[in-house]
Amino acid sequence: MLEALRSLLWGWPVLGLLVAAGVYFSCSTGFLQLRRPGRWLGAAWRQPPGEGKISSFQALTAALAGSIGTGNIVGVAAAITVGGPGALFWMWVSGLLGMGTVFAENVLAARHREAAGMLGAIRQGCRRWGRPLAALYAGGCVLSSLAMGNMAQTQAAAAALSSLGVPAGGTALALGLLAFFVARGGLARGVKITERLVPCMTLLFLGASLGVLWVFRENLPRAVASIFQGAFCPRAGAGGAAGALLAMGTGISRGVFTNEAGLGSAAFAYQEVEGRTPVELGYMGMFQVFVDTLLLCTVTGLCILCCRSPLLEGAQLTLYAFSAAWGPVGGGAVSLCTALFAVATLVAWSCYGREGLFYLTRGRGGTVYAVGAGVAAALGCLLPLETVLQLGDAMNGLLALPNLTALFLARREVRRTLQEEERREHRRGTRQGARELFIKF
Repeated sequence: MLEALRSLLWGWPVLGLLVAAGVYFSCSTGFLQLRRPGRWLGAAWRQPPGEGKISSFQALTAALAGSIGTGNIVGVAAAITVGGPGALFWMWVSGLLGMGTVFAENVLAARHREAAGMLGAIRQGCRRWGRPLAALYAGGCVLSSLAMGNMAQTQAAAAALSSLGVPAGGTALALGLLAFFVARGGLARGVKITERLVPCMTLLFLGASLGVLWVFRENLPRAVASIFQGAFCPRAGAGGAAGALLAMGTGISRGVFTNEAGLGSAAFAYQEVEGRTPVELGYMGMFQVFVDTLLLCTVTGLCILCCRSPLLEGAQLTLYAFSAAWGPVGGGAVSLCTALFAVATLVAWSCYGREGLFYLTRGRGGTVYAVGAGVAAALGCLLPLETVLQLGDAMNGLLALPNLTALFLARREVRRTLQEEERREHRRGTRQGARELFIKF
């Protein structure tokens, strides 16, 4: 039943729409992610004065918390198990194109703040279908927060912490209470956790991963070569083509699972930020996808491929690579990182789901949602992984379909907003150049 639902809502047609959105917005913006990397890198670090209820740094950490989850460890390993090394190449493609999609989502959400996140853009941009599609999106957001944002994360956290001697029952209780606490307080409470947790856990995982790659540096060229060979599988005729399609589908699906491009969820994190133009918030979305998929997923995949056990699959591949490099300390580090990543995503998605419910109920039901989030987080620790992933993928489809509809209908607004911003930047640059020339003479 769940597999049939996932195939319907998260099959090749939806993945094709996600790729099409990434291709369109990348092309229509002149491949902004490649053309102006200084802009989206700089936007992530520059903190303008006079921001709103939350700072842009807090919003960025919340957006990163929502996307940097167990997909960066468990998801990458699962993608390589199913699709082979070539799946990592298609995760790169998904991430690169996803930067264009998330840019468009953040721009539209910033221009339509009548409702939280992408809800305002969907309601305003989809014409007569706007209200029902926004309601569908809000319902999908609630369900996805409980399935993918809570249950999928806590299941992985429980498995990781059990290797450190923490019983599943204790993990379920602790994460259930955390989900309840965050969902009761909303984004203002969640960002106080993410602004401290996200930088620490990211640096910890990056440092440990780079250490693994250093230990197995002799295997690195062969690992990189296997990614490109597996991406296209030129050998064995139809069998090779089938392998390439499997790698492509798995890589794109897991890529979206990690960076959430096409789901519009990250836009919720920026709704309280002021003092930023829509284009600047779009740049911050690009940085989020870059860190999540092109940086963290890449180092995870390379660690696995540099020290891959033919007898293991899934998350055990990551654990094996770190343990082979660092012994028990490496295994403990990857287990701790998995748990921290899961907690970060749990915090962010508990806030996102709350906003979806508030849209449907006009601000009521906060306590009911908080209880539901806590129960879902606890249940996730006890359910089988495959069941949780199937449910999470299906709920992602409920988010993707109305969100992609709004993006395509409002595509000209995104391009027009970018062009206006670039013209203003050009005029400011021209005036600055003339002022410097006058001073010189």
